[in-house]
Amino acid sequence: MKTKRIPLLVLALCTLLTLQSAAAVVETEPVTGTAVPAEKAAPALNDAVVQDALLQFKSLSRVERKARFAEAKKMAKTYKAQRATDNGGERDTVLLAILSILLPPLAVYLHENATNDKFWISVLLTLLLWLPGIIYALIVVL
Repeated sequence: MKTKRIPLLVLALCTLLTLQSAAAVVETEPVTGTAVPAEKAAPALNDAVVQDALLQFKSLSRVERKARFAEAKKMAKTYKAQRATDNGGERDTVLLAILSILLPPLAVYLHENATNDKFWISVLLTLLLWLPGIIYALIVVL
């Protein structure tokens, strides 16, 4: 579970640092030659940009690091909440319900997007007795 949190937080932190450092930069549009504000230009996240953002982060004071890290956590939390609400609707629920009857641990894993406690409980119930695993997976999915 911690392995998925760290890359998401690093990505959010790098994006935040990239957007803040590029806020004052104005890029020109190649076709018309007109100026486009940096907020509208999508930042490209390649290795050099990420390394530069990490170096900038390491050069900050301890208080600024904590503030930026808290901001990155907040961004990650809103991203997760948005992803949870945009889950796909009725079709995904029906497919997960069917899958929870056939392969309960897989349905729980796809619903939770992680191997957390619910997944391991589902594996244990499915291995011990099939019916409790199905019931538990249906409860988690629905």
